[in-house]
Amino acid sequence: MPFKPIHELLAGLNPPQREAVLHTEGPLLVLAGAGTGKTRVITTRIAYMIGHGIPPGQIAAMTFTNKAAAEMRERVGKLVSAEAAKEVTLGTFHAFCARILRRDIHLVGNYNSNYSIVDDADQTGIVKQACAELGYGKDEIQAKEVLSFISKCKSKMLFPDQVTNGDLVGTGSAGTAYLTVYERYQQILELQNALDFDDMLLLTLKLFETNEECLKRYQDKYRYLLVDEYQDTNAAQLKLLQYLTQFRQNICVVGDDDQSIYAWRGADVGNILNFPTYFPGSREIKLEQNYRSTNNILNAANAVIAHNGQRFDKNLWSTKGDGEEIKIAALDEAEAEADFVVNMIENLRRANPDYLYSDFAVLYRSNYLSRVLEQSFRTHGIRPKIIGGQEFFQRKEVKDAIAYLKMLVNPRDDQSLLRVIAVPPRGVGEKAILKLRELGKSQHRPLLSLLNDPGYTKAVTKPAASACAALAGAIQEAKEKFAQPGGLAGKVTEYLEAVGYLNGFQRIYRDAKEADDRRDNVYEFINSISMYEHNLAPGTEAYLVDWVEKFSLMDDNDRTDDDDDRDAPIFSTIHAVKGLEFPIVFVVGMEEGLFPHSRSMDESVHGVDEERRLFYVAITRAKERLFLTLSRKRFKYGEYEFHSPSRFLKDLPGDLGSRIQEEKEFFHQASEEEQRKAFEEILRNLRSKRKIW
Repeated sequence: MPFKPIHELLAGLNPPQREAVLHTEGPLLVLAGAGTGKTRVITTRIAYMIGHGIPPGQIAAMTFTNKAAAEMRERVGKLVSAEAAKEVTLGTFHAFCARILRRDIHLVGNYNSNYSIVDDADQTGIVKQACAELGYGKDEIQAKEVLSFISKCKSKMLFPDQVTNGDLVGTGSAGTAYLTVYERYQQILELQNALDFDDMLLLTLKLFETNEECLKRYQDKYRYLLVDEYQDTNAAQLKLLQYLTQFRQNICVVGDDDQSIYAWRGADVGNILNFPTYFPGSREIKLEQNYRSTNNILNAANAVIAHNGQRFDKNLWSTKGDGEEIKIAALDEAEAEADFVVNMIENLRRANPDYLYSDFAVLYRSNYLSRVLEQSFRTHGIRPKIIGGQEFFQRKEVKDAIAYLKMLVNPRDDQSLLRVIAVPPRGVGEKAILKLRELGKSQHRPLLSLLNDPGYTKAVTKPAASACAALAGAIQEAKEKFAQPGGLAGKVTEYLEAVGYLNGFQRIYRDAKEADDRRDNVYEFINSISMYEHNLAPGTEAYLVDWVEKFSLMDDNDRTDDDDDRDAPIFSTIHAVKGLEFPIVFVVGMEEGLFPHSRSMDESVHGVDEERRLFYVAITRAKERLFLTLSRKRFKYGEYEFHSPSRFLKDLPGDLGSRIQEEKEFFHQASEEEQRKAFEEILRNLRSKRKIW
């Protein structure tokens, strides 16, 4: 196996990075500050282990996005070989669990290896079904609230039979009803051979807890574990790692507690803060040399995050020099703030023609702040590129096509059948669908198996019976074709024609152009399946079940529509931009109630700590220049709402943050004239120190 000599492999790594690569035995915590080269450390470490006799099949590396996993595998392949890199288990936690469950899920319930993975819309549909079956009306229980309850239970690793009265605290009188719906929700999932994303982790844990032989098999297989972005792990992921490393303790985690910003989706910063407790005898290495930003930017980031209490002490530094000073711009209203940003971008591009529009990022705490910004940019003839806009694979016509395919893989997937049984219209009305659901419930059978059952076809109209029988026949015929590998795109096209979907858009949409556009989107979707098959490794056979799993495990980075490759300024929430970097960054809306968000201040001091970490992430996206903007007033609900500057501006180093903070209460109680004068006084103080525009 080709392998670079050790001096070549380690060339260019700084001393702490080298230490992290060479420490291969026992637990290791690598505290990697923003822009300190963590991906290089992880990939070099994998290459080093392979080159020194560790079989690549014994290495498992967990990431949080498929994009990160693909990048790491490519880098490892260049350091050792593509063949060796392919043998490493490298992917997201959910992909890792999917690999295990495809083989062993039958050991933990009434599931088989062709299970479906449900998305948000499917989950909502199942909750609504459970509520209806249990006799709860729409006004009694909201699906969104039940799903939130279910998510909280699963974040505590609790299935319905494990929920106690203490876990219902905070749910009020509806708590018992939520639990009843949760129980039925899980029953429906199992009946449909389906999992939600939380189940993938929890059922893998259940497998390890209840089957010692199975656990030992995976402990023997995966002897070396690496975890990227460890600060984003939740309780279930921590427990999974503890099971796998129970005896050998060969685990290396790389992360930054200062960038833990996903508590709202279950991430627990305590996992990284308490790593030495969870994995006794661990070693700690800090990566503090930043390769991204200038020192003025890093000094601001260091000063801001130092105000958080529970954290590992780190101090980012760079060899890039001090660079430009950070600028704070305080404007009178949101429209003026937006105009300032667009004018500054144009001024900087005139002063430096090498700057592209895509070198500029405008970041905000909440999505709604983008509206005024986008309007101003468009007025100036600039159309921004918005990260996290509508995703191609989330379009209705594409999701309908996917539902048709999921039924082929998992015949028990009732949600997919119900989604498309009347798409396009085929004479199956609400009464026929209701009868189908009633029959499925009473007979405990998958709905697809009832479509041409005499008990159903006799109970509905002849047109509905004929349409359902034809649909069932087309699905069965397609299943037989898809049992053989290869030619997926052609088979999908034939199948979608056979069920009447590709030729039915004119019956769905009256506008001919819209019908054509949506059909084109489905053809583009089929093209993506063709590309999937084309990109498979030589000798790998293409099966529909593998494509469906790959699609179901896609994350936001994978689902983004990449057709928009024009040169344009980037608009994004701070959450969505984590991991990216830009030469010039504007952080807008630096006001109390907006950033930190009012919700976080209502929750606890820990909520404000996470908001401060979010600000730290925003600052460290900038490579060369950073602008922070705020507005005295914003139009909301038909009137102006007056704001005070964010407390985070006061955290900035030296004079940069002085006198920026006024009492929030004053701005709530004072007259508009008093507010205006107070705000202008803040600006005068800052302008006198040449720290604000």
